[in-house]
Amino acid sequence: MRLFLDTEFNEFKGPLISMALVPEDRKSAPFYEALACENPGPWVAEHVIPIIGKSPIPMPEFQVALAQFLNQWSEVTIIADWHEDIAHFCNALTSGPGERIKTPALRFEIRRDLHTVPPLVPHNALSDAEAMFRSAEGNTER
Repeated sequence: MRLFLDTEFNEFKGPLISMALVPEDRKSAPFYEALACENPGPWVAEHVIPIIGKSPIPMPEFQVALAQFLNQWSEVTIIADWHEDIAHFCNALTSGPGERIKTPALRFEIRRDLHTVPPLVPHNALSDAEAMFRSAEGNTER
């Protein structure tokens, strides 16, 4: 299964705030969760926090939800338009020293051609991931 990934994070190289994964088959619901952002930077406070649209959950709960979502499939290809999204995804897999959540086989793809369809709500991870899916499929319908 191909999953289109987008994340929002607190300013340049800051901690993860939200993550969305949109399945290409559209039969499964997308994954979309948010984490607390203790001290948002000015840009994030103005452009990201007001449009998250989800209450934050603790990281352990986030990881349980992520594992449940990913384990619907035996293999997953994570597709992103930005390398830092992949880094945040991978960091979210780590559950402790030398431990990570259970996942299916994972592959990663970083593409620069996923911006032909603008998101309905820029800087919202779910909206951005859905726009990447539509761009990849050449589907301009909203």
